[in-house]
Amino acid sequence: MNARSAAFEARIVAMRLEADNVMSVELRAQGDDALPEWQPGAHVDLVLPSGLVRQYSLCGDPQERRSLRIAVLREAAGRGGSREVHDVLRVGQSVTLRGPRNAFELAPADDFLFVAGGIGITPLMPMLRAAQRANARWRLLYGGRTRASMAFVDELLAWGGERVSILPADETGLLDLDAVVAAARAGAQVYSCGPGALLDALGARFDAAGLASQLHIERFSAAPLAPVAQTEGTLRVFLARSGAQVDVPPDCSVMHALRAAGHEVPSSCEQGVCGMCETRVLDGVPDHRDQLLTQSERERGNVMMLCVSRAQTPTLTLDL
Repeated sequence: MNARSAAFEARIVAMRLEADNVMSVELRAQGDDALPEWQPGAHVDLVLPSGLVRQYSLCGDPQERRSLRIAVLREAAGRGGSREVHDVLRVGQSVTLRGPRNAFELAPADDFLFVAGGIGITPLMPMLRAAQRANARWRLLYGGRTRASMAFVDELLAWGGERVSILPADETGLLDLDAVVAAARAGAQVYSCGPGALLDALGARFDAAGLASQLHIERFSAAPLAPVAQTEGTLRVFLARSGAQVDVPPDCSVMHALRAAGHEVPSSCEQGVCGMCETRVLDGVPDHRDQLLTQSERERGNVMMLCVSRAQTPTLTLDL
């Protein structure tokens, strides 16, 4: 198991309905020991009683070392993890956590604009606190379907005051993305998390304005796959430990091709956001399509997420 997956036990000390279908869960380490340090933007893997593993952003205060807080939107049409959190987990129960880890780091700046859509508020909340502690200028635009569906509104207004704009779509319409671009033109670094449609629209506008370097986003699921960089044909994968080789068709992930050939590959999200299928690359150049690795990790090219990434070269050699 890789370093990203270091596990520890925690117990649930509080659960609270924060909005329609949004449950917060507060966890403490067994014996009230100090928990692992983390920075704004980090998330943890939650191992559920059923064995499912799901990733949730930490939305508490990084300076609080005795507890962690996550918030989970119940998704009736989801794959079952959020329903299990709401329906099965209870105060006093012990669960396994892995992490924390961070692929959505907050870089120092003088001026921030945070843009949240729905449950996308969760990774941004610690960032707001960090910006305030650094005496930076910051504002939050927080959109959602209805006010009742938006978690932590009272908490945000209590300590953010006029810096926080609560913008339910049924009251104010859709978020003003032109105003977000204007804020970036004035020098703000923009951090956003929310539905894919919101992030796609922001990305397109920032690209068109030549401001892509000022937009920082986190997705709760993988972005649409880009075309294969090297070839639309078959990718050949060599497995260094076993001496085997596996051909990966263009319409198949490396992970599924390996499994079809009888090789075991651990996974959870299968969307490039959890890190369970991270594998060392010994030769070849990965075409990274995950939402987890940092830019410096991508540039090193010595690991990849098998569930979504492919290659910029015709072959890859993996440490398997």
